[in-house]
Amino acid sequence: MGNTASCCVASSPKLRRKAHARLDSDPEPEPLSREDTGWNLQHISDRENVDDLNMEYNPSDHPRASTLFLSKSQTDVRDKRKSLFTNHVSVRWNNHHTGRARRKHSSCSTIFLDDNTVSQPNLKHTIKCVALAIYYHIKNRDPNDRTLLDIFDEKLHPLSKVEVPPDYDEHDPEQKHIYRFVRTLFSAAQLTAECAIVTLVYLERLLTYAEIDICPGSWKRIVLGAILLASKVWDDQAVWNVDYCQILKDITVEDMNELERQFLELLQFNINVPSSVYAKYYFDLRSLSEANNLSCPLEPLSRDRAQKLEAVSRLCEDKYRDCRKAAKKRSMSADQLSVVRWAPAIIP
Repeated sequence: MGNTASCCVASSPKLRRKAHARLDSDPEPEPLSREDTGWNLQHISDRENVDDLNMEYNPSDHPRASTLFLSKSQTDVRDKRKSLFTNHVSVRWNNHHTGRARRKHSSCSTIFLDDNTVSQPNLKHTIKCVALAIYYHIKNRDPNDRTLLDIFDEKLHPLSKVEVPPDYDEHDPEQKHIYRFVRTLFSAAQLTAECAIVTLVYLERLLTYAEIDICPGSWKRIVLGAILLASKVWDDQAVWNVDYCQILKDITVEDMNELERQFLELLQFNINVPSSVYAKYYFDLRSLSEANNLSCPLEPLSRDRAQKLEAVSRLCEDKYRDCRKAAKKRSMSADQLSVVRWAPAIIP
């Protein structure tokens, strides 16, 4: 026979140690933090391993560093705003008397929306914005930097049989010329709008890693290399190098292979584009388009699209409700684990 006493019975040694510590004093359990309950909304970059060193010098790698094209466009945007303010009265008078509306405004009966989202950007609008970003890169480049790598020199590696003029690297191309070149490649290769954003990421990564500037004599081959690499990384069914030779009739496969190889070496084979960096470039392109009055075309909200938006909204509400239920269950289970269970035991 033995004496009957009571001891702590716990599911794990950790809880058993906590129970013995609570024999003298039983403090109140600490409330769960926001991280434990799942209510802490993280920035998308907080879930990625991002090195904080040299953040300002690597905008294509770090989600919180400002993009190069947006900073280079600031001076021109200020000048444009001044000219727009000066001509504001005359433009309003012309629009009023010609019957043209500058913007479409929503009303009680009609709602105007664009189809440009971060997951499905508008192709034409995105290409225009990317061409505008390249234009600002060329226009506001460092005038003292004359570095021009041979692989990107259009004089040494021409894209056509047309003779390159002697002053080919002195005259900046127009924005519509850049847009026409990029649109031709995207249309012929059937590339997506997401690929255009990744192209801009690779272009700025090249300029940062190689410490060069894009100039009138190199912009075509740099853009071609960025598109070539972005199409292979982003699209499941990538366009082969020989296919680009069908688009650009006078270029050889060997030249395309060498361009791709040296482009990768200059990128240090870093072709990773985190989702946070992609989102940053998308929204900065939208800011660039708004600052330059290059808005995405608006379409009236139809009945079918309204039903789709309502279905998506209902799905998000269901997910939010499930997250709340899961967080409540986790908090209840934590409270149950903190309760010490006592049971009789026989000591021999």
